[in-house]
Amino acid sequence: MVSNRIKIAIVDDHQIVIDGIVALLNGHQELEVVAMDTSAQNMLLRMADLKVDLLLTDIMMPEMNGHDFATAVRKKYPETKILALSMSGQGELVDGMINQADINGYVLKNISKQELLNAIQKIASGGIYFSEEVLNELAAFSQTRKEEEKVQLTVREKEIIQLMEKEYSNKQIADELFISERTVETHRKNIFRKTSTNSVLGLIKYAYQHKIIQGLN
Repeated sequence: MVSNRIKIAIVDDHQIVIDGIVALLNGHQELEVVAMDTSAQNMLLRMADLKVDLLLTDIMMPEMNGHDFATAVRKKYPETKILALSMSGQGELVDGMINQADINGYVLKNISKQELLNAIQKIASGGIYFSEEVLNELAAFSQTRKEEEKVQLTVREKEIIQLMEKEYSNKQIADELFISERTVETHRKNIFRKTSTNSVLGLIKYAYQHKIIQGLN
């Protein structure tokens, strides 16, 4: 019966979090914690001598983040299933973990004991598990990405948005980019049309939400 236990490894840079997870799993005979570590790099090495069915890992860690860790585990130990446990369910972060690290699940640290147990059981049996909040964030990120692909702003238009955010006038933008004021005005009209905004404030809000300005800094 012991040999049929789900062998679990836990990585989190806070020992108190590890202790808390172990306490939650205690008493469940079908589960066995075989390794714990506050260092992702250490765990990566230790796993060579262990049979780990499921790796429960934090995402925001200092020396090696969860994305890089999960990607390395997937390459070195492809049979090990990965469940990410984090304070953040940011859509972009989750999307990267799914598409690049090929994780099996993602839950937030505010979930209940029962939900954690459900996630472990489902993943160990070959399924996937994502918290509802995580799925909502992922859906919002996917929608934003679709909008970005649909908008297709040019490099010049992004440059102009960046200068508009700095409250440059049309003449100042024209001087900065060595183009005419008429050309600037044409670009502005195209930008408002493409982004479905009708004011500078609305446009700047859109630019921050879609990381257009951040991407140019």
